[in-house]
Amino acid sequence: MRSVGIEEELLLVDVQSGRPLAVSGAVLAAAERSAWQHPGAGGGPGHEFEKELQKEQLEFATKPITEMGELQEEIIRIRGEAARHAASTGAVVAAVATSPMPVQPSLNVGRRYQWLGEQFGLTAQEQLTCGCHVHVSVDSDEEGVAVLDRIRSWLAVLLAMSANSPFWQGEDTGYASYRSRVWNRWPSAGPVAVFGSADRYHARVREMIDTGVLRDEGMIYFDARLSAAYPTVEIRVADVCLDTATPVLLAALVRGLVETASRAWQNGEPPARVDASLLRLASWRAGRSGLDGPLLHPETMRETSAPQAVEALYQHVREALNDHGDDERVRQGIAQLHERGNGAHTQRGLHADGQSLSSVVARCAEMTLEP
Repeated sequence: MRSVGIEEELLLVDVQSGRPLAVSGAVLAAAERSAWQHPGAGGGPGHEFEKELQKEQLEFATKPITEMGELQEEIIRIRGEAARHAASTGAVVAAVATSPMPVQPSLNVGRRYQWLGEQFGLTAQEQLTCGCHVHVSVDSDEEGVAVLDRIRSWLAVLLAMSANSPFWQGEDTGYASYRSRVWNRWPSAGPVAVFGSADRYHARVREMIDTGVLRDEGMIYFDARLSAAYPTVEIRVADVCLDTATPVLLAALVRGLVETASRAWQNGEPPARVDASLLRLASWRAGRSGLDGPLLHPETMRETSAPQAVEALYQHVREALNDHGDDERVRQGIAQLHERGNGAHTQRGLHADGQSLSSVVARCAEMTLEP
């Protein structure tokens, strides 16, 4: 069975004011001290945390896992560890994809971050966004690119399901996932055309780097790409999710997409030739609507309801879900998501009930750690 791993970026905030705190260095130092004091914690040496572009955020990655219940347990455990290390600096962690409160982010130290700041100016300086990336194992780059070519039109539905960033600089943006709009300021971000082969994929990556606009392969910010570090495809469209069940739902659906696409490739079925311009519109629509408005149907690229778009995704991968033993979990997860709404719906609901944005952040920090 294909293994799955999750990367999440969390916001570091002050629980009283709700404002982001530039304390990632201190949080990472606390994690390092804990790793020395308790070697082997978390199933291996060291710790799971890394710094990100801004000092106000913290990133972690799970180990590769095949069972979805175990994946959720791992996310709960690592989020708890992140909260414990953050507490030693006076911060809490919040799984929100943008800060509801006004913030002037602080670029992290290091050559790479300095280069990004100089090269991309305000795009880099303002880029305080938190995503959720899903890695699924593949046997080869050829299989991986075949998968990338065949999942393109389904990714916007995952964005809509995960949308968790309605606020930006203290204002309601009108978007469910404003993170996706901010993220797409990067010149290499977004949907891409069909590649056709691993050789063409790698040639395109080399050509992009050779322009000098991008520093290295790590700046290939496609919606889905071959991982440079692991034998996986990496799906990068989702907001970080407020609860711990939704990223697991996404992981199960993504694994289903990868398996379904691989089987189609092995059976000689060509990928759908949906133009990248239409995929950009589908992504915009998903970021705008989330699950509270219309989406573009992944197969027709025509307007449909969010429940119908999600149902189309489910039906597309249902055979693979059954084979993985994930069908019941996914059906229940989709039903619960429609009932309670995604993170954007929750954040707006809290604010509409009269809570200040700082109180919204505080409640989101609590929900980040709830099982």
